Amino acid sequence: MNERSEPTTGTAEPLAGGGRMDSATEAFVAHRNLLFTVAYEMLGSAADAEDVLQETWLRWIKVDLGQVHDQRAYLVRITTRRSIDRLRTLTRRKEAYVGPWLPEPLLTAPDVAEDVELAESVSMALMLVLETLSPTERAVFVLREVFDVGYDEIAAAVGKSPPAVRQIAHRARRHVDARRPREVVTPGEARAALESFRHAVETMDLQGLLDVLAPEVVLMSDGGGVKQAALRPISGADKVARFIVGGIGKADVALTGDRIVVNGSPALVLRVDGEIDGVLALRVEDARITGLYYVRNPEKLTRVESEISLTLR
Repeated sequence: MNERSEPTTGTAEPLAGGGRMDSATEAFVAHRNLLFTVAYEMLGSAADAEDVLQETWLRWIKVDLGQVHDQRAYLVRITTRRSIDRLRTLTRRKEAYVGPWLPEPLLTAPDVAEDVELAESVSMALMLVLETLSPTERAVFVLREVFDVGYDEIAAAVGKSPPAVRQIAHRARRHVDARRPREVVTPGEARAALESFRHAVETMDLQGLLDVLAPEVVLMSDGGGVKQAALRPISGADKVARFIVGGIGKADVALTGDRIVVNGSPALVLRVDGEIDGVLALRVEDARITGLYYVRNPEKLTRVESEISLTLR
């Protein structure tokens, strides 16, 4: 890597030719995991988040660092602005999407599940709620509620006044709180519900499936027009259970990965002949499953075999 190529590692590595990283590269590498987390929570797409980081890097190397008092804040500001621009493009892309759009699942380290704040912020359930916000509302909510960024910094990032940002934050928080999961469950409770679900599917136990599904459970499946998937959300325990038993249960699919952590929560990886066919993430409340998120779009399954590093700091 030369001095002006995009850094891809998470630690300060010697540069090719025996030199050391310059200060711009070192700062970017030091905050790269944070910037990726910000972009991913803004966009719900790891591929687009990586593109945003590339754009951030190209902008960052042109900055006069002597005029930058807080490098972390400045980098977050660039990433936020690039994410807002890309989010507007994604919104148009999603309007033409075939069937429900789900966030791109990420294989995260098991310890992410133990960090309640981080796990909730990247959960499929909350990411879907964030999809209902406008780009600016989403940026303000993510920066304030997830990363605890000050109002003045957020104002600089989104091009609004601090009082306007406070109003946007209040509106976005009220909107999200009305739709987010009512409680945060422990990793153990989530794993127990997942194991009960997997056992019921593997044994074709319809009643066992109904026992672990909440009456109001909703299943969303994302095939992206490439893989077969339900074109609309399926609601109600009976309908969801019959869909699963009649689909996944009868297909030649192996349910694996009870120790896999996707987006900070236990999840199942579905394989056919050893190849990943889909990822099934769960939302659990009161020991029962209230949400099932089934991602089959091949373009969204590239980040579930190697861990992605996420951080709020």
